[in-house]
Amino acid sequence: MKIGNVNLNNNIFLAPMAGITDLPFRILCKEYGAGLVYTELISSKALMYGDEKTKTLLASDKKEKPLAVQIFGSDVEAIKYSVQYLNDIADIIDINMGCPVPKIVKNGEGSSLLLNLDLAKQIAKIAVKYSKIPITVKTRIGWDKDNIVAEEIAKILEDAGVSAITMHGRTRSQFYSGEANWDIIKNVKQAVEIPVIGNGDVKCAEDAKRMLDYTGVDGVMVGRATLGNPWIFREINEYLEYGKVITKVTLEERLETIIRHIELEVNQKGEKVAIKEMRKHLAGYTKNLKDASTFRNKINHLESKEEVVKCLKDYFERIK
Repeated sequence: MKIGNVNLNNNIFLAPMAGITDLPFRILCKEYGAGLVYTELISSKALMYGDEKTKTLLASDKKEKPLAVQIFGSDVEAIKYSVQYLNDIADIIDINMGCPVPKIVKNGEGSSLLLNLDLAKQIAKIAVKYSKIPITVKTRIGWDKDNIVAEEIAKILEDAGVSAITMHGRTRSQFYSGEANWDIIKNVKQAVEIPVIGNGDVKCAEDAKRMLDYTGVDGVMVGRATLGNPWIFREINEYLEYGKVITKVTLEERLETIIRHIELEVNQKGEKVAIKEMRKHLAGYTKNLKDASTFRNKINHLESKEEVVKCLKDYFERIK
């Protein structure tokens, strides 16, 4: 697949997720076959004001290339600054017009731009004008069921010069509940010429194939299903190529991946922060395994890498 002038190995992408898609997790997903990975959500205003904490979210590594950096904002000047700032860091700049979180929406950012299509158009145009690399947009089908604007915003963004659109098949009012509307994603694909990436309710390899077949989208973006499950990219790619998942993850591989993830996090953030942040990932990695809740209760009180790794090894030995 190609977005603008960026060639990608495949069309299965890791969605940007706050608190999840940091550098270590992106590297793992890339190793397991993600065609494109995205940073966590980055505030264009915070970048413009030189916020150091925000800049740490831009930590990158050649192993994850090509990299899409996702920014959000409703201030046109901040978008302009951020795009110019990111031109030499990212391979693709993605603008978020779909985040449903109240603290983002109340500032007129994220999915609230679905209620202000004129501003959405301005933002897209200014980004395209000042960017040397492809600009893409991730959005939703509308604010609520009475305000579905998917095709309209897709055409506006195409006219503004963006290189691709990711369409999450839910409204803002749905947040992450209910079902994603793949029919609307299908309509968007038919309404524009630029690549469309489908997002929403892709939980396994079969779902990815169904979305591609049903909607005709150019690519599929996987979000929450990747938590504790980076090998979903290998499974999807195998299923698309061979019609079945050939390499099922074993307990041994699962344990090795978790330990590698911990090591990457510790190297990136230091032991104290890394171990705390790994807890949500560990919950994902052990979901549906035997005695997982007992294990999680224990591990959530541990603070050193050594203790966590020992606890993990003991647990996996016990459930083998």
